[in-house]
Amino acid sequence: MDTKIKELIAIGASIGAGCEPCLKVHIGGAKGAGATEEEIRIAVRVSQAVRKGAASKMDEAAERMLGGGLGEEEPCCPASEPAPERPSCCG
Repeated sequence: MDTKIKELIAIGASIGAGCEPCLKVHIGGAKGAGATEEEIRIAVRVSQAVRKGAASKMDEAAERMLGGGLGEEEPCCPASEPAPERPSCCG
């Protein structure tokens, strides 16, 4: 497998891992190995689709494990609850 392909794979892995410094390094590596902008964009889009699918499956697993009933996502900071009461998500 050539370096360009390895770097494109590493771009996908970086996105999947949520590692911005890794992504920066591997985009540079892919460009240096001759990858086109379009090839890099494809690698990014594919990895985003995989990540989205995996997150969806985890959501479904949580629903199954909890017997369903999770319902709609609640806002992080409802208007009735000021930010200092919920510092983990409201800063």
